[in-house]
Amino acid sequence: MIQKILIANRGEIAVRIIRACRNLGLQSVAIYSKEDANSLHVQLADQRICIGEGPARNSYLNKNHIITAALNVGADAIHPGFGFLSENADFARLCQDNGLIFIGPSPEVIDQMGNKSQARQTMTAAGVPIVPGSPSHVRHLEDAKALLPDIGFPIMIKASSGGGGKGMRIARNALEFEDQFTIAQSESINAFADDAMYLEKYIEDPKHIEIQIMADQYGQVVALGERDCSVQRNHQKLIEESPSPAIDDRLREQLNQAALAAARAVQYVNAGTIEFIMDKSGDFYFMEMNTRIQVEHGVTEMVTGTDLIAEQIRIADGQHLSFKQEDIQLRGHAIECRINAEIPAKNFMPSPGPVNHLHLPAGNGVRVDTALYSGYQIPSEYDSMIAKVIVHAPDREAAIQKMKSALGEMVILGVETNLDFQYSIMQNPDFKAGDITTSFIEHFLSLKAGGKL
Repeated sequence: MIQKILIANRGEIAVRIIRACRNLGLQSVAIYSKEDANSLHVQLADQRICIGEGPARNSYLNKNHIITAALNVGADAIHPGFGFLSENADFARLCQDNGLIFIGPSPEVIDQMGNKSQARQTMTAAGVPIVPGSPSHVRHLEDAKALLPDIGFPIMIKASSGGGGKGMRIARNALEFEDQFTIAQSESINAFADDAMYLEKYIEDPKHIEIQIMADQYGQVVALGERDCSVQRNHQKLIEESPSPAIDDRLREQLNQAALAAARAVQYVNAGTIEFIMDKSGDFYFMEMNTRIQVEHGVTEMVTGTDLIAEQIRIADGQHLSFKQEDIQLRGHAIECRINAEIPAKNFMPSPGPVNHLHLPAGNGVRVDTALYSGYQIPSEYDSMIAKVIVHAPDREAAIQKMKSALGEMVILGVETNLDFQYSIMQNPDFKAGDITTSFIEHFLSLKAGGKL
């Protein structure tokens, strides 16, 4: 049985996992870089161990150092959180080779779903709708150009091993395609050391809808409803909510069934997310599968009354899912705003530095996942997300009002943040009406720049 878990991450997700360990009566071990020595996750864990200098490649991405740390402290399992090594099949395999439980899916499934062209082929075989695109990855420009007549413009060029918007470009005609393919491939090589690309039809102004699934080692797979992640900038999500204002019960059931088919097709185990894009007519297409817990998992927890991190640990420990499909009912409405240390007026430039004063909102149906505290120094080496404000209310209108209240109460002094920016979105008529697509922020910013907001 799992008794001690090493957390191969930092920040708010590390804090979240430590709290889940406490609730389950398990010991937690924090790893940290020298720059993170005073971080909250380091202070909260039962044990802590430094694994290197600040840059992620020397610390949170150093597989061998992390494995050595886990073995030295007698950990039974490693929870990777999200980002860093959470979808790294080699790391999951290294855990297995050293007798450590990787709290996530098998390395074979991570490989299968992490490679976008292979994932498309798997979903096609499972009957899950996919966007028209290249049948497999391409490495050479001339091979890619030969596929253009069958796919049609506009075309999305994506890194086969990519994620987070890296190695992703749009070409709207043949003249743009050559340059955009070359740029995207160069980004892919730099970010993932992989020149394999794939092409797909670009769906104009889609909604980004994802389905959370949980699966145990005994064939039980459960869909926990959808999250609408359409509010995003540069393919990075800013606001997530559940249920989606664009989804009715019939469409929700179709999405859930497609997600369940996707998970079963790869014999998935643990937490995963099936991401879809949905066009204006309501047709949806598989985009990718994230083989980890998501940043926005708290939204689903609020509307389903589940603890997904604790469930991950139980599953990895060989236990059955603690709920069945018929137990999952979406109750009320939840919204999450990601709070970043950044300056929206300066093209969202990161704003690291000291937190001189902090006040977090609270109250019924208000949750803040963060690793901040007064006196904390936000480092410049890592992602700028510093908190997630999550609210839950009986309906969407009440949730928006509660989020405005929470954002208005929250105080972070010493660094610039996107708090005011998020508050302004809550007041936007299109957002309040649920009229949102992945181009919402682009349109919103153009209105602000034109002085119309």
